[in-house]
Amino acid sequence: MGRHSGPQATHPQPSLAKGVRSDSVPRMIASEIGSVIYLASATTPGSSAGQPTLEVNENLAPLADLLEAMGESAERHLIYFSSAGALYGTSPDVASKESDPPMPRSYHGAAKVAAEQFIRAWTVQTGAKATILRPSNVYGPGQAERLGFGIIPTALGSILRDEPLTIWGSGEAVRDYLYIDDLVSLTLSAMDNDIHSGCRILNAAGGHAVSINELMLLVEKITGRRLQRIYSQGRSIDMDRVLVDIQKAEDMFGWQPIVSLEEGLERTWNWYVRTHP
Repeated sequence: MGRHSGPQATHPQPSLAKGVRSDSVPRMIASEIGSVIYLASATTPGSSAGQPTLEVNENLAPLADLLEAMGESAERHLIYFSSAGALYGTSPDVASKESDPPMPRSYHGAAKVAAEQFIRAWTVQTGAKATILRPSNVYGPGQAERLGFGIIPTALGSILRDEPLTIWGSGEAVRDYLYIDDLVSLTLSAMDNDIHSGCRILNAAGGHAVSINELMLLVEKITGRRLQRIYSQGRSIDMDRVLVDIQKAEDMFGWQPIVSLEEGLERTWNWYVRTHP
């Protein structure tokens, strides 16, 4: 889904960091990397509940190893995927901006905050540059079902198998959903519009939040099938309402999400039917 091909590329090819240890990322190779897109994460808010050391060992330590391997270079650009949903507190009416203080309720969210601070310190110490993206709930073709994470692929899988879907809480929790192509577009904009040095933070969201119950009604409309639902007790790690402000990305890059939730769900369902016979 990139916009460049072959020798026409205007910047070095990005490297996808997988959270590996620094001894497996030779410094001589790391020194040739122009951009590193870091999406590695070994946990979810639910999977590390009650286990803060899991976040330290599985998420923060690999990131620290990568920062060491990347070393000092003003030419190197790290693009790190954080999380809007795990960082911001519940806001009944006002969308959260990048300048708002983080208020994580999960160890997963707390680790994202710590990771952002590690990256900021790395840019200060080395003169390197970093873009931190805080996406809302990303979805789209290619996203696999994962226990306790990603309600859209889980709902589509439940409908396809005619199985009930368990929803934590009343289903009135409000979230924003961002289609994968729009997130890729913002990532490419961040790479193309480089910064001299330092660290910048950008929210990424679809711009239209809905409750889980509203999302499930839309899923039923798209698929033409009824979704069985089982409501269970809510989790302490989940926010009631998370709204995300994306004005900064628009001001900086002219970026806006272009795929509506209904269109994105339809594309995702069509892919799901083709790949899950």
